[in-house]
Amino acid sequence: MAGLTSDIERFLKAMLEESTDGMLEIGRNDLAMQFDCAPSQINYVLSTRFTPHNGYLIESKRGGNGFIKIITIVEEDNYLSYLVKNLNKQMTEANADSLFVDLYNRKYFTKDEFLMAKYATSDKALVEVDSKFRNRVRSDIIKNIILSVLARS
Repeated sequence: MAGLTSDIERFLKAMLEESTDGMLEIGRNDLAMQFDCAPSQINYVLSTRFTPHNGYLIESKRGGNGFIKIITIVEEDNYLSYLVKNLNKQMTEANADSLFVDLYNRKYFTKDEFLMAKYATSDKALVEVDSKFRNRVRSDIIKNIILSVLARS
């Protein structure tokens, strides 16, 4: 099984290298048929080998016409990459606000994006999340906001 996983990974990385924009869109079922495996094997490769920590974002649509889009994160900006890799697992609202102010001052956010991020991660927005988990959920949201900024650069 490890051989198949590595073969699929090598195949996808080779296709990404050939792309001009660092993106690859491919049918999940087509890929599974090509490697004579179940679509769940493709999902396993994506979830273990193509993670944000490995420099990739994944978008997917399931179903008969399902597809996978793999986006290479351009690490032109070491600051954002550093944040993604080292973000605290739990972030208070005050910590999040400070981070967003810093990102706004560094011109990563427009004023509207700054306000959207601030309000989306506020305690008021997360009121339905159990208080024991709120700071962890906030951290996950922040990480995804930063990844979206990296993906657009």
